[in-house]
This record gives sequence, C-alpha cells and structure tokens, in this order.
Amino acid sequence: MHELLVAIKPLVEALGAVTVEPSMRREGDIELTWQGEVVGAVRLPERPRDVDWFLASIERSYDRPLATLDRVDKQRVVKQLNEAGAFQLRKSVEQVAEVLGVSRFTVYNYLNRPQEPDAGD
Repeated sequence: MHELLVAIKPLVEALGAVTVEPSMRREGDIELTWQGEVVGAVRLPERPRDVDWFLASIERSYDRPLATLDRVDKQRVVKQLNEAGAFQLRKSVEQVAEVLGVSRFTVYNYLNRPQEPDAGD
C-alpha cells in the first residue's frame, strides 16, 4: 500500500470512507495522485452515518449557527434535511430540534406542513 494511503487512512476512516488501490477504483471514487501517479482512491460512504454530517453541511451554507435563524429559515433547513434523507436516520428529529433550538413537536410540524412555493416559482 502506498505511503499516502497509509498516511490518510485514519482521516478516511473517520469520515466513514475507505481507501482503495488503483486497480480497484470505480466511478465516483476520488483519485489520489502522488508525484503525477495515481496511487489509489477514496471511496466515500453511500450515506452519511449521522445527522451531524447533514447539519454541518447546511450550517456552512448559512454561515452561522442554525439556532440563530428565524422561523422561516428553520423551516427551510428542515425541508432541506428531509429532501436529503436525514430524517431516515435514528434519533434525527431529536438532534435537529436541539440544534435548531426548537422542540421535537416543532420539527414534526415543519415536516408535516404543506410546502409553499419558493420565491420566483
């Protein structure tokens, strides 16, 4: 195994991904090149393992803590999480409620409310 693959293995495993040898690469893998030669690839997990991954991704797009968002933006966050499949994960409603600073009941209300068309639709 190439030294680069060995060096990044702890990081890759922490992400729930795996490293693969060049001969095992497939479409969607991230190629790893060392001094002009492909020495392996990183295969990301099919699905993130926890809701924190989804929440961190969305929080980066808002560039501030999700708990500070107004009601309309919190509803958008719940909609985005739902569309991404985050609520299929165990204990997701509880985690989302805590991060948004609302109750589980509120998250369920956001999930069950009819979707309003976005601006410009």
